[in-house]
Order: sequence, then C-alpha cells, then structure tokens
Amino acid sequence: MGSGTMGETKVEAQNPHAVREPKENNLEQAIGHEVRLLRKHLGLTVTDIAGSTGISVGMLSKIENGNISPSLSTLQSLARALGVPLTTFFRRFEERRSAVFVKAGGGVELERRGTRAGHQYNLLGHIDGGSGGVRVEPYLITLTKASDVFPTFQHEGLEFLYMIEGEVVYRHADQLFTLQPGDSLFFDADAPHGPEQLISLPARYLSIISYPRQAEG
Repeated sequence: MGSGTMGETKVEAQNPHAVREPKENNLEQAIGHEVRLLRKHLGLTVTDIAGSTGISVGMLSKIENGNISPSLSTLQSLARALGVPLTTFFRRFEERRSAVFVKAGGGVELERRGTRAGHQYNLLGHIDGGSGGVRVEPYLITLTKASDVFPTFQHEGLEFLYMIEGEVVYRHADQLFTLQPGDSLFFDADAPHGPEQLISLPARYLSIISYPRQAEG
C-alpha cells in the first residue's frame, strides 16, 4: 500500500555534511565571506574592486579568503565600493547559531491545535528562523488504543515522518502508506494527511515540520 517512492525522483547533488569554505567561526573569515558574497552579487571582479578602492588585487584576495585582518579604513573603502553599511561585514560573525538538546523522555507534552484525542505530542524543541528564515518543529508522536484516526490534519509547510515503533496506515491526499519501523514519509503538509488505520500499537513516530517564519508586522 502506498506509492510515490523515491524511485525516479531527482535528488539534488549536494552534500549537507561538506565543509563549507570559508568557515565562519572567526572574524576574518566572516568578513571575507561577506566581501566575496557582496562583490559577486554586484557582478564585480576583484580587479573592479581594486580599481575603485585602491586596494591591491593580492590584498583583496587575502581579505576574501580570511587570511588577514583588514584595517578599519580598508573596510570603509570596501563598504563604499560595495554600497553597504560597514556593519554588513560583521553580520555573519555576530549571527546567533541555535541548538536545542533534549534528553530521552524529555520534551514538552502539549495539545497542538487540531490534535485528535489520544495523539500525544512531545515537542522536542524548535528553532525559529535561524540563518535560513525557516521555522522547524520536531515532535515525537505517540498513538495508543485511545487514539482517533481522522486523516484531516492540514497546515502550511513541509512535514517529515520517521516511524519508530508500531505500524499505521497513513494518508496523504488520495494516497495511503503503510508505515513500519524505519519507514519515512516526506510530504507537502498543505494536503490533508494523518493516520487512517492503526495496525500495531502503541505506535510512535517522529514528525518534523518546517515552514517559513512569519514576517513581523
């Protein structure tokens, strides 16, 4: 039961665990990253910037690679050439990086809006925005004999399920998927979805929901 497997799905050729260059854990590399990013965004070459600032091409290359600590006057010249405030060069270094750690059995048990009877939600923390402007909410969901089965959940964003224990038939739009331990399902959460049949209980699965952070009015 179930279709829509990855069979012929095109997977982007990217490695999320690759070391990104330059690393941004020190000030020089953070500044260099911003200078290069802004220059490329404007379609300018290192030679173009050198001509408008009087900074040598060699010096600019060292700055972009994070190999030297540029002086304040040099940063002011770059800021004028790139048309940005001086503080722009420091934003990546000062940007907060979030991490949430939850011990086994932890998390916040809650009643999520639209939750059906017997659906236990444990929120395992959330990161609101981060560097990508995306809100992510991971839940550990437990279903028991007392759980309702109405596949009518519907909300914005994307959702990823990973089955840990038990077995359920899960509906997404007009498709049915039998989820067993180790199975996963990734889908557009704007379509009606939810467990339609509880086969083996208790059932537990990890649900990770991501959606754009709402703009602040």
